Amino acid sequence: MPDNIDLGALAKKALHEALRERGHVNILIAGRTGVGKSTLINSVFQGQLATTGQGKPVTQNTREITKGDIPLSIFDTRGLEMADFDATLRTLRTFVSERSREPDARKHIHVGWVCIAEDLRRVERAEEELTQMLADFMPVIVVITKARADQNFRALVQSMLPRARNVVRVRAIREELDDGHAIPQMGLQELIALTMEVVPEGQRRAVTAAQKVDIALKKKQAHLIVAGAAASAAAVGATPIPFSDAALIVPIQVGMLAGITATFGLSFNEGFLASLVGSVITGAGATMVGRGIVGGLLKLIPGVGSVVGGVISASTAAAITTAFGEAYIAALEALFIKHGNEPPTPAEVLESFKREYGKRS
Repeated sequence: MPDNIDLGALAKKALHEALRERGHVNILIAGRTGVGKSTLINSVFQGQLATTGQGKPVTQNTREITKGDIPLSIFDTRGLEMADFDATLRTLRTFVSERSREPDARKHIHVGWVCIAEDLRRVERAEEELTQMLADFMPVIVVITKARADQNFRALVQSMLPRARNVVRVRAIREELDDGHAIPQMGLQELIALTMEVVPEGQRRAVTAAQKVDIALKKKQAHLIVAGAAASAAAVGATPIPFSDAALIVPIQVGMLAGITATFGLSFNEGFLASLVGSVITGAGATMVGRGIVGGLLKLIPGVGSVVGGVISASTAAAITTAFGEAYIAALEALFIKHGNEPPTPAEVLESFKREYGKRS
């Protein structure tokens, strides 16, 4: 790597850009006491958000829950069973209406989840009026929680709440029965898929990063980042300027790794990212460096030599960049699975990444 490349500065800039592009999503969740909102939040999103997140009141019965670098705000609305529900609804309407008029789309409420417990087998007036009101300002998904036996309850909910975009049955946690049998989780991936369909395009990366129930969704976005970086690296490698490759390709690779980091919802800083790139570049050995030098030397030969050198460097640049990216994705996937879909530590990621890249170099 050329001496004039400041890896720390590159990492800081790349991470800032990746986080900016990832954006932020705001989800309003409402339901009666005991419907299982906190369990749902903790089962769907990283970081045990409902338990460990920081909450601040935005209305008398609604609080905003956030945590660290998770690109998500949960607006938890309570009081549906209160005698003064009408006043609660008016206050909430004022709040979401004001948010919808904000010039900054990141401050809008992007989707509402109205939760109804399946075992109650009824839709209350408060839930009907709440869904009707929220649908004036955002797409609404009705979430039937504690799902065990449908018995046409979903169809009933759909008929009574026609302005909801969809109705999904979920069971947020695995349930152990007295007879020794267990009922597994269900519906969480479908809930995320439906949410991805209705939120604005600018918030979909944030949903992907914040959620933890669908690792394949994170991988899909990460693979697109790798493909884009590999194409950019190949274009740089094909340039006829001798030895220009590394100074231009390394920033592409740093940006790629920053984008993958953001997509998986990790809160690692630029110091970690610089260590990640530096450890692999310095440990890649003569194979990677040698092929790059050969390509650079061939570019010094006039005429056809420049074309041949460019082709070799382009393919090498794309291959190395792809290996970087795919090794990082594989390392993160394995660690997320190991940790029950919660984020791993920086030390674990660094070790796993070096091991995965070693298989590909």
